[in-house]
Amino acid sequence: MDINTILFSIAFYFLIWLCIYVLTSNLRSTKSVKLTPGPSQFPIIGNLHQISKKPHQSFAKLSKLYGPLMSVRLGSKLTVVVSSAEIAREVLQTHDQICSARSIPNAAQSLDHHKFSMVWLPASIQWRNMRKICREKIFSTWRLDANQVLRQEKLKEMRDYVNSCSSGSGKAVDIGEAVFTTSLNLVSRSFFSIDFASYDTSSSLELKELVWSVMRSVGTPNLSDYFPLLRSADPQGIRRNTKSLFQRFFDIFDGLINERILVRGAASETKKIDLLEALLDENIKNESEFSINVLKHLLLDLFVAGIDTTSGTVEWAMAELLCNPETIEKAREELKRVIGGKGLVQESDISRLPYLQAIVKETFRLHPTAPLLVPHKSSEDVEINGYTIPKDTQILVNVYAIGRDERIWRTQCFTYIVVT
Repeated sequence: MDINTILFSIAFYFLIWLCIYVLTSNLRSTKSVKLTPGPSQFPIIGNLHQISKKPHQSFAKLSKLYGPLMSVRLGSKLTVVVSSAEIAREVLQTHDQICSARSIPNAAQSLDHHKFSMVWLPASIQWRNMRKICREKIFSTWRLDANQVLRQEKLKEMRDYVNSCSSGSGKAVDIGEAVFTTSLNLVSRSFFSIDFASYDTSSSLELKELVWSVMRSVGTPNLSDYFPLLRSADPQGIRRNTKSLFQRFFDIFDGLINERILVRGAASETKKIDLLEALLDENIKNESEFSINVLKHLLLDLFVAGIDTTSGTVEWAMAELLCNPETIEKAREELKRVIGGKGLVQESDISRLPYLQAIVKETFRLHPTAPLLVPHKSSEDVEINGYTIPKDTQILVNVYAIGRDERIWRTQCFTYIVVT
């Protein structure tokens, strides 16, 4: 028997065994359960053939046929997709205790990130401690007020850069790059008291690619998530790639942390007032629960989320405004009326700029930063909208579809229309 025959036999028997495993798994999970409606499923792959590279758009199309609470099978994983605000409220508020568990992608398990990340941790003492640290050290009123001057400084730097391009060199302004650099420096200055990039170098582009690579890697459809038996093989190499990306961030953080520890040891140095300093204080106070390793995983979550969401939203807003000149004109009129010749808009002015607020909200509606919320998982059987969602079912809330719900937005659901 030649080697090709042997390999074919092994592959054939493995496929037969995989079919039996998936079919029996499906039968166990659906026995005596009234599942939500959904499209017909193929053996083994379920509905994977109906999901494109942009799953949120595929789910939105299917929900028009099968309703706002729809079940699909992604390989061996039963998944319920929520596409209406009412049902999302029922999942996230009414049944939040049952639906608060996480369905963790294989990529997010790189370097054991899921064991320390506030995004992926289940509701537990560790998770509550992380939330408490974030609430006190990052999102407290005094911390936000303390960083207000920094935010104004970074916005002024971006304005000066845009003005220099338009009045001096005549250089075209890459809005995405400019906003990303501003967001990057705002986050890095808040966290580490340094700027990571400037508008005239390629350093921001390198970090932008690194941040986007992490988002792509974690969000890419992964066979290992649909067929858990393949996790150890990592057939697409997504977990290996994510591990490499995470390590690049950790190398950056290690350098900054070690440098700060040395500075803290020098009594003559003035203590810095930034996030890293606060987190190192927390580490000294409670090293058993908040180690340097946990600190780095928290920084990874905050760094990636803080940069990508802000820059992406502003870039989409500018794109929509350029396509809707009448909206720009109304925004200008409001700014002239409220701000006049005062200069930069201050944060205290925002409450008096309802049209500008409406622009931001409309941008979020059509271009949510996370089209699909972080995957949830039911910790036990739960009844929602008259249907039973079995234990360990993955639950996806499709924010993209909710923002385009024709029952609410009617014929204008796909149109960028700003109203106050």
